[in-house]
Amino acid sequence: MTQILVIHRDAFTISTDPARLDMNAVKDFLSQAYWAKGRPIERTQTAFDNSLVFGLYEGSRQIGIARVVSDFAIFAYLCDVFIHEDYRAHGLGKWLIQSVLEHPDLINVRRWLLATNDAHGLYQQFGFTPMTEPEKWMQRLRPFPGE
Repeated sequence: MTQILVIHRDAFTISTDPARLDMNAVKDFLSQAYWAKGRPIERTQTAFDNSLVFGLYEGSRQIGIARVVSDFAIFAYLCDVFIHEDYRAHGLGKWLIQSVLEHPDLINVRRWLLATNDAHGLYQQFGFTPMTEPEKWMQRLRPFPGE
C-alpha cells in the first residue's frame, strides 16, 4: 500500500487520495489528450484503479492529473499527465512532476519511462533523456475495440 501524499502550494493541492479524484474531470481531460483518443472510459477507470494517481486541485476543483504504473522498486511508467488549459504556464506541471518523482514510495525507483509528442523540454528538466539502445526495447500494442 502506498502512502497518501497531500501537499499544498498557495491555493493548490496535490493529493494521491483516490477518493478525491473527480473521474468526470479526468474523462474530460483525457478526451482532449492526443494519447488517449479512442480509449474506452471503462479502460481508463480500470487503469486509474490500478495506478498511483496524483490529482492537482484548486480548492475542490480538479485541474490536473498524473498517473504512475510501478513496482515501486525497479520500474515506473509516468503517463496521463494533464493540466487544464486554464492553468498552464504557471509552473503547476513542473510542480506536479516534481511531486511525483519525490513521492516517498517512488523516490528510489531505478528506471522511469514515459512517452511524449511535445513535452520533451519539460521532462528533460527532471532528468529524462531519450532512450539509450532503443533497439533493445519492444512493445506489444493491441488496438482498442473499434480502432
